[in-house]
Amino acid sequence: MIIMIIKKEYGRNADRKTVDLYTLTNAAGMTVSVMTHGAALVNLFVKDRNGNPADVTLGYDSMDGYLIKSAYFGAVCGRFSNRIANGRFTLDGKEYQLNIHRPPHHLHGGLRGFDKVLWTAAEIKDSDNPSIQLTYFSPDGDENYPGNLTVSVTYTLHADNSLELAYSATTDRRTIINLTNHVYFNLSGHGEGTILDHELQINADHYVHINDSLIPTGKIPPVQETPHDFRKSKPIGRDIEADFDQLRFGKGYDQTWVINKKKNEMTLCGKVYEPRSGRTLEVSTTEPGLHFYSGNFLDGSIIGKQGKLYPYRSAFCLETQHYPDSPNQPGFPSVVLSPGETFTSRTVYAFGCE
Repeated sequence: MIIMIIKKEYGRNADRKTVDLYTLTNAAGMTVSVMTHGAALVNLFVKDRNGNPADVTLGYDSMDGYLIKSAYFGAVCGRFSNRIANGRFTLDGKEYQLNIHRPPHHLHGGLRGFDKVLWTAAEIKDSDNPSIQLTYFSPDGDENYPGNLTVSVTYTLHADNSLELAYSATTDRRTIINLTNHVYFNLSGHGEGTILDHELQINADHYVHINDSLIPTGKIPPVQETPHDFRKSKPIGRDIEADFDQLRFGKGYDQTWVINKKKNEMTLCGKVYEPRSGRTLEVSTTEPGLHFYSGNFLDGSIIGKQGKLYPYRSAFCLETQHYPDSPNQPGFPSVVLSPGETFTSRTVYAFGCE
């Protein structure tokens, strides 16, 4: 198999500008496609235990779907991924009112977050590990955030079938930042049933407690003796219907786990095993949190790639990030970025078979 990067036009965005698609292929035959709209993962083909490849990510076959109902499929979310209560935070004594995308709170960067903008792409030549770097400039006042922010994400497909996402950002004024990728996985293949039989393990003794509008209360309770205990691998569906307020609020799992790790240390935070195909996914990150979402708002109305429907709980997300509403929670790790500093974050999705 030849290691390569192939570029092609994928379509036009809402501004009628060209969106490009880059496909990375490694020596093992794994392929990953990333587009310049939203710096989004579009396809990710992984082999099962019998050597048969399948696309394990949800999405669309063309730009039209992403413009009509994106669902954040595979996209980089920012400036602040996840929720900020009522879209308000105070920094250096000044209160900022962000645009409200999902009333009453701010979600994933607002009305036109990083998932909806056109990024600039550059190929990185490497004989063993094909990479593509995407860059975006977010001006001061963008979605009412302070500071001119330059942000990049580099996708690198390694020879061992791991996909690395390396984020970087700088600013000329103190601001807040929390980046993640909102890729939806189904290790059976996209559109191939629910993910309730996928077996999940999360390296976390505690989780971020939320209220009924999914905003953190500031409490960090233990997972022990709750449905949120994934310290030992178990099927996602085992406890998902339990009588537990945190599950009721999210209509299933939609919460951030506090990873057992030291600050900025690259740590294995989650592992998923799909019994039928034998595919495995290990997620490692430098981030302090892992947000697990069990596809509770997928309802079968989305027609995805190859005309397949995406029904209730037919995918999961493992979003590496800081905790939701961190700017309003002084006890949470800081999300403030100052001039002269460089924000960095790394996440690795490693695929295999058992």
